[in-house]
Amino acid sequence: MLFVGDDWSEDHHDVELMDTSGRRLAKARLPEGVAGMARLHAMIGEHLGEDAEDAADQVVVGIETDRGPWVQALIAAGYRVFAINPLQASRYRERHGVSGAKSDAGDAHVLADMVRTDSHQLRTVAGDSAQAAAVKVVARAHKTLIWERTRHAQRLRHSLRDYFPAALEAFEDLTAADTLELLAKAPDPASAAKLTVAQITAALKRARRRGIADKAAKIQAALRAEHLGQPEIVAAAYAATVRSAAAVLTVLNEQITVLQGQVEAHFGQHPDAKIILSQPGLGPILGARVLAEFGDDPKRYASAKARKNYAGTSPITRASGKKKVVLARYIHNDRLIDALGVQAFSALQASPGARAYYDEIRAREVSHYAALRQLANRLVGILHGCLKTGTLYDEAT
Repeated sequence: MLFVGDDWSEDHHDVELMDTSGRRLAKARLPEGVAGMARLHAMIGEHLGEDAEDAADQVVVGIETDRGPWVQALIAAGYRVFAINPLQASRYRERHGVSGAKSDAGDAHVLADMVRTDSHQLRTVAGDSAQAAAVKVVARAHKTLIWERTRHAQRLRHSLRDYFPAALEAFEDLTAADTLELLAKAPDPASAAKLTVAQITAALKRARRRGIADKAAKIQAALRAEHLGQPEIVAAAYAATVRSAAAVLTVLNEQITVLQGQVEAHFGQHPDAKIILSQPGLGPILGARVLAEFGDDPKRYASAKARKNYAGTSPITRASGKKKVVLARYIHNDRLIDALGVQAFSALQASPGARAYYDEIRAREVSHYAALRQLANRLVGILHGCLKTGTLYDEAT
């Protein structure tokens, strides 16, 4: 057996080859790309021998990532690849020294030693299909743009609060198309107060709002109300930043819509889509996020418990002596736990069984969020069973 530690950065990889006794056989700094991968294969071949049977099966690689062309090339070569969490590698490093010293070459040594001694405790890179990988790319990009829109909207809100509080009273949703159009047209209190009902009505119509007449009158009244303000030159400076923020939010809205179509298209082509969509609380977008983060490797989760642990919905127990506490998992995949939390909340309306389970937990004086987490945990177990058996969700089962 040959154990390889691969510490990567943006433009190079520090690798170390180690035998079963822990002896270093070779180390090198390899460039990213085809040339670096070819050199790695050559190093491995030098120590395994060209005539070794099933040589690829004798190579175990530890690396601190589970994605990218380099990882895919390692998997395609037939090596066993373990994606090691950087926190795990850091803790392993502390087992052998507490000085705090760190280097790329040293990290490669740690990774090689980890897969040599603890590979039975580690998880190999999931063998997800190309379809699942495509869903992951677009689903993550879509969610990232939504998070970016929220961040920009919060920055816009803070700016308006500092110089134009009337806008916060006039506009309920700062990311809405009509709000952004009117802010771009009148980004300061003076120009906003001059907006006519006809101008506001036109923006509301383009945004396909309802009750346009009443809303237009309320917006105009709010924009013309008296508020504390800033000096004219300061307001003009703020107005320039708000106009830019409105333009950024407008583009984000457009691209979120574009990517939403891509998410639905890729997810709809996946063979597990029907099973996932049958789950309570999951639609095309949320279902795509769940599929993207769980992957579709049928061998990745040995049991429903393993899937729940990966999801971060199952609790952890800390026991020492007479003390024992059960806590929520705070180290988890943020994207997955976010999607599962939304699913659990939506399932309260879509599934009588989910509602009954939630109410039962709440009756024990458990908080809303803790009850949702337990419901999400139950739904993850149901999803695992449905995917394992290839059956659709049945509320009566």
